[in-house]
Amino acid sequence: MKQITATGTTMDEAVQSALEQLQTSKDKVDVHVIDEGKKGFLGFGSKPAIVKVSIRKTPVQDAESYISEVAAQMGAPVEIKTDVRDRDITMELVSDKVAMLIGKRGQTLNSLQYLAQLAVNRESDQFYTVMIDAEGYRERRKETLQNLAERLAEKAIRTGKDVRIEPMPSYERKIIHAALQNHKQVETLSDGKEPRRFVVIRPS
Repeated sequence: MKQITATGTTMDEAVQSALEQLQTSKDKVDVHVIDEGKKGFLGFGSKPAIVKVSIRKTPVQDAESYISEVAAQMGAPVEIKTDVRDRDITMELVSDKVAMLIGKRGQTLNSLQYLAQLAVNRESDQFYTVMIDAEGYRERRKETLQNLAERLAEKAIRTGKDVRIEPMPSYERKIIHAALQNHKQVETLSDGKEPRRFVVIRPS
């Protein structure tokens, strides 16, 4: 976080000095008053006002910091490359211990994504959607789920019975639904309650 301590004959002057040095505006900073200063009398006994001004983190920066801290505590220091498009945020994790960050079937990555979603929307007046990826895992997982959907659709048709898929996050369920949306012999639906919500493939 960028911050600076500035002085002035008044608090307003001190704050303005800090804003100019930080090249930002007052609505983007937090101001901490160290000393309100004193005007004095006829130039005697005056004291300058002293303030500490810090640039306020954006919701995206809050999320990045939080994920970095969590990853560090896991023993997997991480570099985060973030891409923001409108209200969609994609974070690419780069680490020497990326397998630890992905976890079994992406469970750890999903948990990090959930935490980032909470962090970015905690104090934001807009709702952001967060996607966290690492070494192209999401694309590989998408292909795996699409293949799984096709196999289980064949099973549902062969047995004539509903096939339940293990619980998964909403965006993974969407991949299953999308993979079979034009299938003429099965239909899909979601059942259960979060976080144990799952997809059912039903012969039509």
